[in-house]
Amino acid sequence: MNANQLFLWRKLYQDGSLSAVSADEAVVPASELSDALKQIRELQRMRGKKTMEAEILKGAVEIARARKWIAHSPLLPGDDQ
Repeated sequence: MNANQLFLWRKLYQDGSLSAVSADEAVVPASELSDALKQIRELQRMRGKKTMEAEILKGAVEIARARKWIAHSPLLPGDDQ
């Protein structure tokens, strides 16, 4: 065993690099973590876009009802009246 290897392991241990192993948690490669974070960002972006679309459509329905372009339909979400 080389002394440099021992010093490297000691430094990693002191820096907390081995904490996941000692905590019995799964260690994930950095590439998998990066891919997962990219996917999370993309899903958050898509969710934001869909939320904005839903708000726009709700506004359009309210305007159309106010102008009597469409009849009040209990089939639309949020219409419990």
